[in-house]
This record gives sequence, structure tokens and C-alpha cells, in this order.
Amino acid sequence: MGVTPDLACALDHARRQTFELVAPLTQAQLEATPDPIMSPLDWDLGHIAAYEDLWLVHRHGGEDLLRGDLAALYDAFETPRTVRGDLPILRGRAVREYMVAVRDRALEVLECTGPGDGTLFEMVIRHEAQHNETMRQTLFLAGLPGGRSDDAGIRPASGDEWITVPAGAAAIGSDGERFSFDNERPRHAVYLPAFRIARRPVTTGDWLTFAEGGGYERREWWSDGGWAWREEYDITRPEGWAAAGDGLAVEEGRPVMHVSWFEADAFARAHGARLPTEAEWEKAATRERETIEQTGEVWEWTASHFTGYPGFVAYPYPAYSEVFFGDRHRVLRGGSWATGERLRSPTLRNWDLPARRQIFAGLRLAKDAP
Repeated sequence: MGVTPDLACALDHARRQTFELVAPLTQAQLEATPDPIMSPLDWDLGHIAAYEDLWLVHRHGGEDLLRGDLAALYDAFETPRTVRGDLPILRGRAVREYMVAVRDRALEVLECTGPGDGTLFEMVIRHEAQHNETMRQTLFLAGLPGGRSDDAGIRPASGDEWITVPAGAAAIGSDGERFSFDNERPRHAVYLPAFRIARRPVTTGDWLTFAEGGGYERREWWSDGGWAWREEYDITRPEGWAAAGDGLAVEEGRPVMHVSWFEADAFARAHGARLPTEAEWEKAATRERETIEQTGEVWEWTASHFTGYPGFVAYPYPAYSEVFFGDRHRVLRGGSWATGERLRSPTLRNWDLPARRQIFAGLRLAKDAP
């Protein structure tokens, strides 16, 4: 890839978004862990800085780490989320001072050493944007400002239109003309039979009808794993929905979100449909004449497991994608209201466990073509 113009400006933009996100919060809120699957926000802040120091200052610039003693504390694989709140991480003013000091070092490397091909700088910028979205998930679970989609003013959706995509080959993955993560490469051809896909995501109104019509009680609509999960946790509605009288308090025109893959799969079965594969989703999203609408407000679960494309090569380290490959994680596509603009692309892949609901995720239906 070519050098991205004004990387210093892009670094600054990402940091301002991070600081604006946490500005309204108290120190107690920054240190809290609202759910075992999330990290304290102060850990995220320190991790953002440690990652930048590792890749831009140490690996690219050849300098020693600013705080080598913090490397293990902020290594996502050395420190599971369940223990991060108990670690001696930097907190409050100390973590912000660390972030500022690392940024000064990174900018000095950029000025003195240059950006190279720009890839590592792009990776660090996008890494911070990714953590902004993860932090918004934490804020959502904690019921704090910045964690709900109403803050973004999602446009209402309506209608039940379908697009028929004819059989044929599709080019899947990044074409290499812009930054992409290793799991988006290499671009390859996939033959797909004809299929139909909904023009718009499933809305909260659609989900309300499903929930009030027995969607969480009808065993035949659920996979074995989904039903076991639903019973174990007594799941009766999407995460964050509150009961209101005989119904549920929702805004019916918006895309439904905070539903698990298990729930999305059950909804599709209840409607005589299925979830699209990620190749179907990408082909539909990139067709020249007709395309699916309203992508980017909510991540969309697909039927696909998260695996590497043919010829996959890990970069810049195996732990970014490769360690998650297999049949445990499902792929999501499209991005959400909380996804940074720099990240958005029809080839962008996200992944999570099928029971997870903190992610800003919904679904779009698909069917085999008659």
C-alpha cells in the first residue's frame, strides 16, 4: 500500500475520539468491570498506548519500550479479561500521561524515521478505533453515556424487499489497493449459487413480533446449542431491552441489535430463511447495479465460521486473526454505528462467539433462490 497522507493527523483524530469517549466518566466508572467479558476502561486506555509503543516506537523505530514493565499487563493474550480489573494497571492521570508520552515518541519516530510503507501506522490507528468500539460495548453494558445507538441517530428502516443475486463467481477479499487486515486477504474467487437476500436488516419491530409470538419458546426454531444457551441464561429478549407492560420498550423502525448468533439463527429459521454466508453478504454488498441497503449501522451475523482464506498469511503476528480460526467463532459483516470510518469496508471481517450479545450486532435474512 502507499503511504497514507498525514498520518500524524490521523493519529491525533483517533486519540481525540478516545479522550472524548471517556471524558464524561468518573474514575470509579473507568475502573469498573460491568461484565466479566469486558475490560475496565482504564485497561483499554493503557493497552492502546502499549500497542502503539510496541509497534511504532519499538518494532518500527527500533527504540526500547517506554515501560517494559507494563508489556505483560497490557498483552491481551497474557491477561484474560476476567483478571484485568485486579491487575496493577495504570489508572487515572497516570494512564493518560503514559498515553501522551507514547504518542510523543511515536510522532518523533514518524518525523525522524518516516512511516515506511505506512502499514504499521495504519494498523495502530485502526487498532485504537477498534478499541473505541469495544469501549462503547463496555459503556452499553454499564448503562453509561456513549454506549447506545441513539447517540448516533440511526435512520429508521422499513419494508421487506428482497434482492435476487444470480449464480456466478464472486471476487472475495481485499484487492490490496488499500489497507486491509490479514484475514481479508488474499482476494480469491468463489462460485455461489443463486440466492436471495433482504435489502435491509431485520428491525426492532420485526423482532418484537418474533418475541411476542413465542420466538423464545418455540424449540423447533433453535439449534441445540442455541436452545441450551437460551435455557441456561433464561434469554427472553435482546440484551438491553426492558419490559414495558405486556410488550417490550423498543423503537420499532431501527435495526435490531445486541442479539447473539443463536438468536439470529432462530429468527431466520422462524421466518423460513437463513443467515447469509459471508461470501453471499460481500457479493451482495458490492454488486454494481443493485446492492443491499443500510449497511454500517449494525454488524450483521453470517452463517460462516471464522477461517482463513485460501493462501492466508498471518501479518504482522499470528495472534491477530489466526488464533481465532476454527468452528468456535462466527463472522459478522458490515460495521456498526460505533465502527470508525477508517475501518469501514465491504471486505472488513469481524468475529465473535455465538452467545455474545455485547457487540452491536443484528442480522439480515437470506434464502436459496427458487
